[in-house]
Amino acid sequence: MRYEYYPKGVCPMKLEFDLDGDVVSNIVFTGGCNGNLKAISTLVDGWTVDEITSKLAGNTCGFKKTSCADQLCIALTKARESEA
Repeated sequence: MRYEYYPKGVCPMKLEFDLDGDVVSNIVFTGGCNGNLKAISTLVDGWTVDEITSKLAGNTCGFKKTSCADQLCIALTKARESEA
């Protein structure tokens, strides 16, 4: 299923991804640091929610209390919970 999430406290305005069971794919960030976000999206494509969150949850950006990677983890966790 395709999900949309509107990140808070980071540069991207929107985050979209597919969740098939627990496997994440087709991650797209709208806005933000294009190259870095494409890299994150490519690196974790095909990983499970748990694999992604174990590596990226809690990551911060500069003085912010969150980051694009952390917001991805929040979005994935909420999507998985909504499927349960």
